[in-house]
Amino acid sequence: MAGIILTGGGISLLICVILVPLLIPVLRRLKFGQEIREEGPAWHAKKSGTPTMGGIAIAVAVVVAMIATGILFRLDINSVICLSIGALLYGAVGYADDHIKVINKRNLGLTSAQKFIAQLIVSVAITVFSVYSGIIDTQIIIPFIKQPVDLGIFTVILVVFVQLAVVNSANLTDGLDGLATSVTLVVAAFLAICAVKLGNSVVAVFMSIVAAACLGFLFFNANPAKIFMGDTGSLFLGGCVALGAIMLKLPLILIVAAGVYLCETLSVILQVTSFKLTGKRIFKMSPIHHHFEMCGLNERQIVLLFSLVSAILCIISYYMFF
Repeated sequence: MAGIILTGGGISLLICVILVPLLIPVLRRLKFGQEIREEGPAWHAKKSGTPTMGGIAIAVAVVVAMIATGILFRLDINSVICLSIGALLYGAVGYADDHIKVINKRNLGLTSAQKFIAQLIVSVAITVFSVYSGIIDTQIIIPFIKQPVDLGIFTVILVVFVQLAVVNSANLTDGLDGLATSVTLVVAAFLAICAVKLGNSVVAVFMSIVAAACLGFLFFNANPAKIFMGDTGSLFLGGCVALGAIMLKLPLILIVAAGVYLCETLSVILQVTSFKLTGKRIFKMSPIHHHFEMCGLNERQIVLLFSLVSAILCIISYYMFF
């Protein structure tokens, strides 16, 4: 399995480091620059105009590497299709959102309702395909229990919910240079280890490919970022993480392993709820990475902190589930 993983990861990394430098000038010529939201930190204004939609490179690297590796090593075709096309569909929703933003030169793309309905359709379609093709069943692995537990129809509902939750959480995490890229790299690498432990070669290769693509993109996305992934990238990567965990029967592991994603989402929910009910804010700014910025940490420090926290949470998750 090690040879397959190294081959897939190597192809993905190579494609990403070659494609991103070619994509940056193209995006500049098309004037596909990031519009910075007005309610964000004032010092983020200098990032306005930085090429966005770099997630296209990540998606191409992952899908091409996965298909090439799948053909070369004769991996299960249904699993390869589910992971590749499923993640691409989420990336397509993000692309539509990004496209509206850059065309209209504003930070608002699809409405919340439009984005949710599109994601719901994608999640249900992927779940139906996965169930009918036999890729997933109604069993999941629960912490501290050695044998998978059959939850029946509730597993299907959980699978849909996990996809929606993770995809949107990854989207919220993409707010600082290299943050979503770094955190996803850690989580993807961890899921690859879990897949090796469970003997699932397809998911092991896929998550390794995702981690490699994140590493390649990070060369250009680390602070100061030369390119942003946009919703195209964050929704695509969220889809990758969610689908990988689901195919391993480990959707619940993301509650801990992807705890940074979860905290980003909870910080927004708590902030909005508190302000509506009491008129007071819990955090200086949400999502929570902006709170740390307002407390005086710079972007590099926050990315390093959140990445280390992700690594620690992944280690805890390993011992909880294995």
